[in-house]
Amino acid sequence: MTRKTSRRKMTVHWFRKGLRLSDNPALLRGIRRCETFRCIFILDPWFAGSSNVGTNKWRFLLQCLEDLDASLRKLNSRLFVIRGQPADVLPNLFKQWGTTYFTFEEDPEPFGRVRDQNIVAMCKEMNIAVTHEHSHTLYNLDKIIERNNNKAPLTYKQFQRIIEGMEPPPKPVPTLTLQMLGSAVTPLTDDHDEKYGVPTLEELGFECENLKPPVWTGGETEALSRLERHLERKAWVASFGRPKMTPQSLLASQTGLSPYLRFGCLSTRLFYHALSDLYRKIKKCDPPLSLHGQLLWREFFYCAATKNPNFDKMSGNPICVQIPWDNNNEALAKWANAHTGFPWIDAIMTQLREEGWIHHLARHAVACFLTRGDLWVSWEEGLKVFDELLLDADWSVNAGTWLWLSCSSFFQQFFHCYCPVRFGRKADANGDFIRKYLPALKNFPTRYIHEPWTAPEAVQKSAKCIIGQDYPKPMCNHAYVSKLNMERMKQVYSQLAHYRRTGQTGPGIPQDLLSQMKKVPKIPCPSEGLMGPPNPPNLDSRKGRLHYDKLASDQSDSDNLQQVQYLSNYQIQNLKQQGMTTSVLQQPTRNIQQQENLANIQALSQSTRIVALPQRDNILVMDSQAMSQGTLPVISGDILLPGPMISSAGAGIISGANTVVEGCSTISNLSIMSQPGSVEHIPSSMSPVPNMGTNSGSQENLNSSGPLINLDNYESALAEGFFNDNNHQGAQN
Repeated sequence: MTRKTSRRKMTVHWFRKGLRLSDNPALLRGIRRCETFRCIFILDPWFAGSSNVGTNKWRFLLQCLEDLDASLRKLNSRLFVIRGQPADVLPNLFKQWGTTYFTFEEDPEPFGRVRDQNIVAMCKEMNIAVTHEHSHTLYNLDKIIERNNNKAPLTYKQFQRIIEGMEPPPKPVPTLTLQMLGSAVTPLTDDHDEKYGVPTLEELGFECENLKPPVWTGGETEALSRLERHLERKAWVASFGRPKMTPQSLLASQTGLSPYLRFGCLSTRLFYHALSDLYRKIKKCDPPLSLHGQLLWREFFYCAATKNPNFDKMSGNPICVQIPWDNNNEALAKWANAHTGFPWIDAIMTQLREEGWIHHLARHAVACFLTRGDLWVSWEEGLKVFDELLLDADWSVNAGTWLWLSCSSFFQQFFHCYCPVRFGRKADANGDFIRKYLPALKNFPTRYIHEPWTAPEAVQKSAKCIIGQDYPKPMCNHAYVSKLNMERMKQVYSQLAHYRRTGQTGPGIPQDLLSQMKKVPKIPCPSEGLMGPPNPPNLDSRKGRLHYDKLASDQSDSDNLQQVQYLSNYQIQNLKQQGMTTSVLQQPTRNIQQQENLANIQALSQSTRIVALPQRDNILVMDSQAMSQGTLPVISGDILLPGPMISSAGAGIISGANTVVEGCSTISNLSIMSQPGSVEHIPSSMSPVPNMGTNSGSQENLNSSGPLINLDNYESALAEGFFNDNNHQGAQN
């Protein structure tokens, strides 16, 4: 009799990420021929007690739990919400409930794998059977790694090749129903809500008085409704081309699914096969692998992270390039709190804090600005902010995205840089997005909305927003610091290439990454142009003289000066290592300097000149003659300049006509010619030389030269970012 009683199946299913009843194989295994079943969710202090979880994320989670509880009610059951550490609360619950069978969905991330191993060992000691199934990812990640010589693939193409040789992901299992339960019951008590009910935000200590209504509502019910609407877009499904980028794309969509995939309200396998089935129905053939680009990028990052507990760190991470980031808490705070002075960046960060979601291109823009683009702050700091505020911030996907966009792994081309002004114009040409999230700027004319600091005082007064008082001034000169940061990245990648050539190993060398790559990305040749401050104006032209005079007059008021980052000592040392002798100009006092004419001082070999500029400490500048000899385009504010010279490497790309180059633009040496947008393209033999001009005289020329943006070309909108071929789609919708 005792032996028979011990075999009674008393099931407990532990919900973690897979907060759904559909396609939950572990749950189905648990309820099969059981007498009792209970579904629990543990408010793990690793998540619940963390100050790094924002209110929007907590609200979304609680909504998911409320929806799950409502679905279980329809099965004459309830959700049991338990508070405490899993290792502490589970043994007591098992004894109290007489549990004999325990089920959960596998957690593919390192922290979860260790926790689950300990829980399984504990259950074994208590003579409790355990079943765990993988359903949070499409594939069994261990099998992918096994097919790659027991190493996680670190390039997306390599990852694709592996899964192309595997069977498609398993079909989703049926949704749990009353018929499946049979005679199984959930023992409930009258005080269930008091003991095990879903808590409210107020009960968890959150201040909700000024909390705005949610843009995203959590739960499986909402997830399945969104999936249905997503699949109803038959015009898009029929072509399966990339969706056209419009300013409306920057706002949350009623068909967006990424937060629901992150919390497991929507099964990745259900999404995968629903999309494939619809494709077959319309196209009458099997779908291409690229159809599932979003899901596969998610899978790629999960695979890279699953056995790397330091995936979210630079130190100790065998696939992360060690970059000497600055420790600048003030800059980080301005970025995180939308006080950078760049409306495009601040609007994105405001949307993130208010709604918990931003478009994947917006993620690229703010990630680049924080790290390699402008502020040179570690990607680890940006990851923490996203983890706090972003609803769809999976540990693996969030870290993988930051590693990629900061050029710390997966080898993003570091000389592709987003301009916080020009990219904003491209994505939000009329400034509607900025006005929505930055009400202080809502009255600014479109002409100045992306660069309000360039608006005349009368315009600022008319808009009831004085820059420096009602909205901050730009915290840096993008054109200048982005170029210097690009030089920093060159130093890092030069060292990486040396490690690759010599086979050197040791602490700090990303050995796993180097072992799987064929070559280090091509680095622009330093002999083709020194990466330094941009050229002085051409004083021989009337327009150049006007620009210089205005620049000098602007500098007479210290309040109008932007912060400028200068060449650091290690950069100067690097120039010496390259065989260039440098003279560093020490800045005289401003009053004396304003009375002096520009002086040419012999500095570099090859007859290159250094020019002393007003109010510029320790900077190296090459004049226009030296630039033209090196086939570099000369860019200086809104001055009328000749186009690039003919280059042997860029034969056929000739621009002899005079052109006006917008302030704060960035040139990247991509291999294609794009439409006007966030990046311009020059032959690969030319090094990037961004513009340092801070005034906005170019606005009139830009406004009169036709549309600033052609958003019909999605490739143009993604020119220098996350995607390098038609199959790449790294960030989530």
